[in-house]
Amino acid sequence: MIKDKVIIITGASSGIGEATARLLASKGGKVVLGARRIDKLKHIAEDIGAAGGQAVYQELDVTNPAHSKAIVALAQESFGRVDAIFLNAGIMPTSPLSALKVEDWHETVDINITGVLNGVAAILPVFIEQKSGQVLATSSVAGLKAYPGSAVYGGTKWFVRDFMEVLRIESAMEGTNIRATTIYPAAINTELLGSISDAGSAEAMKQLYAQHGISPERIANVIAFAIDAPEDTTINEFTVGPTTQPW
Repeated sequence: MIKDKVIIITGASSGIGEATARLLASKGGKVVLGARRIDKLKHIAEDIGAAGGQAVYQELDVTNPAHSKAIVALAQESFGRVDAIFLNAGIMPTSPLSALKVEDWHETVDINITGVLNGVAAILPVFIEQKSGQVLATSSVAGLKAYPGSAVYGGTKWFVRDFMEVLRIESAMEGTNIRATTIYPAAINTELLGSISDAGSAEAMKQLYAQHGISPERIANVIAFAIDAPEDTTINEFTVGPTTQPW
């Protein structure tokens, strides 16, 4: 059940992270919000509090290991424990390789891969010690098959897929009871398109999302379902997208 569970959410200032925070808090979860935009986190936390929920927040740059450790400490100090972490922070600067958006490539790896590693490194000692916990991570349908323009972005999301599956298997082998859940969203209306610096890719994605995109609340519902599952049950993968999109 969700009530009274303490859940850390990265990338919580908008989109899927924000929608998930609001939904989990409405169901009695105690949410710990992290993102780079502290002003947006403050507003979301205040809204949650005004609605009778519980939320704390802290600036979080997932590429900085100290920030990930600090938000785990915030959760423990505020609520006494951590039950789940949703590693949701990510960017999607798609472009053809020939465009040589090398800075975008490295930033994508730093946030989408290193950010996940930092989050897991910060939370794993806690979950191992208490022999319980849940790690949820946002991959993408681009982490399931190849798409032109998504060589680097898709590569980072394939990494998340493999990493989370190994986490699940090793936890079962080691008896730490850590549940691992990966979400593969298709076209969800978030701020991801804002990270695309290649003009052609940006326009193509804009048209795709305008035609097919669905609300981030749809993913929040799936996250809530996974967290609400009994502790002896791991639902390890969800692929979710618009009914109209032939992804």
